[in-house]
Parts: sequence; C-alpha cells; structure tokens
Amino acid sequence: MRTPRNARVTQTPKEHLVNNPAKKANLNVLKNYSFSILLIVSIAIGALIGIYLRQDAVRVKPLGDLFLNLLFTAVIPLVFFSISSAVAGMTDLKRLGKIMFWMVLIFIVTGVLSSALMVVGVKMFPPVIGANPALNFVPEISQSGTADKIVRALSVPDFADLLNKKNMLALILFSILVGLATSSAGEKGKPFANFLASANEVAMKVISYIMLYAPIGIGAYFAYLVGVFGPELLGSYLRVVALYYPLSLLYFFIGYTLYAYLAAGFAGVKIFWARIITPSLTALGTGSSIATIPTNLKAADEIGVPRDISQIVIPIGTMIHKDGTSLAAILKIALLFSFFGMDFSGPATIATAIGVGLLSGMVMSGIPGGAFLGELLIVTLYGFPVAALPMISMVGTLVDMPATMVNAVGDNVSSMLVARIMGGKHWLSKHK
Repeated sequence: MRTPRNARVTQTPKEHLVNNPAKKANLNVLKNYSFSILLIVSIAIGALIGIYLRQDAVRVKPLGDLFLNLLFTAVIPLVFFSISSAVAGMTDLKRLGKIMFWMVLIFIVTGVLSSALMVVGVKMFPPVIGANPALNFVPEISQSGTADKIVRALSVPDFADLLNKKNMLALILFSILVGLATSSAGEKGKPFANFLASANEVAMKVISYIMLYAPIGIGAYFAYLVGVFGPELLGSYLRVVALYYPLSLLYFFIGYTLYAYLAAGFAGVKIFWARIITPSLTALGTGSSIATIPTNLKAADEIGVPRDISQIVIPIGTMIHKDGTSLAAILKIALLFSFFGMDFSGPATIATAIGVGLLSGMVMSGIPGGAFLGELLIVTLYGFPVAALPMISMVGTLVDMPATMVNAVGDNVSSMLVARIMGGKHWLSKHK
C-alpha cells in the first residue's frame, strides 16, 4: 500500500533520532555532561554566596560538611573492597607486580616533571613576601625520626585504626595483603573473592546515592572557602597565587593532555576530557583527593581503563601521587628560601627541593587541609624555625583547591598510562 503524497509520515522518537543525528548528538552531550553542568552551576552559585556573605559564609559550611562526612564514611569500605577485590581477582600475580612497578615509576616521573615546572616558575617569578629577608638562616636536613614516621605511615597498632581516614596508606597496604591472600588461597578463597567483588559493587552504589547530594554539598563548601579565605587573595600572598594558579592550570590542561595522548593517542585525549570533568569539579569543590576517589573510579571505567589497573592505581595514587602538591611544595620551599635570605639555586639545592616535594606529597592524608602535614615535613626536614610553618600554611590554604584538582586527576591519567604499558598501543580499542 502506497502512502498518499500529502499524508504526514509519523516517526517514533527512536526513528526521529536516527534520522536527525544532530539532535541525537545534542542529547548525548546533555546526557554526558548534565551532572557536570549541574556541579559547575552549584559551584558558581556557591562562589556568589561566599562573595556576598564573606565571613558569614561559615553558616553554610555544615551543608558541605555533611557531604564530606558521608563521602569519608563510605570511602573507607570503598577503598578496601575495590583494592582487595581487584588484587584477589588477579590470578596472574606477575601482572600485579608489573602494575605496581609501572605505577610507582609513573608517579615518580610525573611528580618530578611537575616539580621541575615550578622550579622554572619560581626562578622567573620569585615568590618574595616583603622587601627584606626576615633573618639569615642556614637549614640542615634533619634525619631524626624518619624511620618512625615511615612505620606510622605504613602500619597501625590496632585493626580498628585502619578504619580511620588518617591511616589510609596503612589501609591500602592491608587491602593489598587481603587480596593477595585471597588469590593465593585458590579454590578455597573463591567464595571470599566473590564476596569482595559483590561488596565492591555495593560500595560503589552507596557512593552513587551520596553523589545525588553533591551539588548542594559542594556548592555550600565552595561558598565557605570563597567567603572565608577569598579576601586573602588580595593581600600579601597575591604574588604566590599569581604564580601557582597559571602554572597549575598549564600543567593540568597541557600536561594531562600530553599524558592522555601518550596513553591512547587523540582518542585517549578526547575520551579523557569528556569523562574527567566530574572528578575535577568534585576535587575542586571539596578540596579532598579521597572524596574524589568514587568519581575518579567511575570516570576510569567510562574511559575504558581495566578495573584491575584503575582500582589499584587511583586509590594508591590518592595517598602517594600528588602532582599538584609537588608544584606547591617547590613554591613553599622557594618562598622560605627567599624570606630567610637564602639562595635557591644550584643542582644540589634544586634536587633536594624536588625530593622534599615528592616526600611532602606522600605524607599528605588526602583530606581537606591535609597539606599541613606536608608543610610540617618541609619545615622539619630543612630545620626551619617554627615561625616558618604558618607562613607556608597560608600558601597551602590559598592553593589547596587547584592543587587537589591536579592531584586527583593525575591519578586518573596515570592509570591510563599504566594501561598503555600493560595493554599495548591499542589497549583502548581492545577494551571497547
């Protein structure tokens, strides 16, 4: 039967999309970026509220604290189950060893590169506070207590202490041991391995429910940060901020684009930036790398990074891989050298600063304000007087948001690099 010439041909919604690829593309964009757009709007509204309320913005902080508390409560079981299930599911322990090796190597290389970028920055634009140095001081690298600090970072005296977010590195190591033991148990360990995998899925689902509150929580916390700390940007630390923000954003956009290209070519760059917006905004709004783990893992899944890689690299990277912190550490060290009238030059001085910067990133706890531990390490290792601590603590506060964003996203792109080494040049297309 022929359709009359003047009759209207109706199409189902599905047929309409197929015949209108432009509209289909627009719907896909809205679907992929709707939550990210919502977060951007919430952060913008939060910033406006912070500017308007100023110091009174502390009144909305409880709304942000509620979001962070929910995330921190859920992230402990998430980290344990994601790492232990990933390790337990690996029958090839050689693969696990290779993942760990390349992960650590990539962490070191990217940390050194980010530190080197800031070294160039402080040489071209010295971060000097005040016209004259406060006093002449020759620091000495302190070695006392280093072994004890390492033991406390890697282990806890009681099992209950593993459930504290301040002991995340010890939890990660314990999770790896549980996963190894489960895998080594063979057939007898399979029921427990299935439990770990199931619990991991449940933990991810819990996180997805908590993220429904993210626009309110992140917006409120951002309002608090802008309202309480925003005026400091106009003070004596403007020079420091003017150096850190452009360099960190330069490393974020250009450096991570280069890493994504090395990992999977132009296809890797495209899918990386399409999926990394939500983790970036979560890190920016919360100031916490740990709080960004759930969205980072989800983004890695959407990018196509194998789970046995992402669920090891991202949680561990949250604790020991911090490109943004390395950038900030060099800036803080150079600032103290300038303030105390010391010469920040020479291969030995620069190499020591880069090493201290990497260490300061490793001791950070991944929670808001965790940079204080790294700053304490800088002052302790160099032997600066106690008065130096509040000086660089203010710097840590002012650069915390972009530093956290660089830290968190660096773990994601590092997982892509590990996937490239483990899976070959075409790992992304193979996974798809």
